[in-house]
Amino acid sequence: MGQLEILDLIRIVLILALAYLAYIDLRTFRLPDVITMPLILAGLCFNSFSSLRFISPQESIFGGLVGFLLLWLLNRLYRYIKKQDGIGMGDAKLLSALGAWLGWAALPSILFLASISGIIGGMIWLRLNKQNRSSPFPFGPFLIFAGIIELLWPQLLQNLLLSNLS
Repeated sequence: MGQLEILDLIRIVLILALAYLAYIDLRTFRLPDVITMPLILAGLCFNSFSSLRFISPQESIFGGLVGFLLLWLLNRLYRYIKKQDGIGMGDAKLLSALGAWLGWAALPSILFLASISGIIGGMIWLRLNKQNRSSPFPFGPFLIFAGIIELLWPQLLQNLLLSNLS
């Protein structure tokens, strides 16, 4: 098996794990540590010890740290203002895993796309479930959607935005 086939297989396994996490989050509003923590470790190991890595080990470590800290800090700020949690730490661990696999440079695109799709998807979710706008909905599937887009088509968002500026 050639290197391209191995990379494709790794992408498929990663997508399947992420799709399973999205399914769990949609049903339970939870992203279990038993899946997110190994995903973080697998991303760090793959990018540190494999010659087929997606990014450098430094980018992987920094991506994992920044991914977690971004959502952790956002939640702390929200908790300070609203006196309640706004986002679960499972989402922070999921973004950490995506950062470990795809690097810190992918995080702005992932967060932007997840936020836009989350706003649209959240409105649909709340309407279908006949809930008001203050009701919670799972954000993990939108992070996963954005992560898969970034995994399959890196820099897609930047290319689309920059091509419209020319």
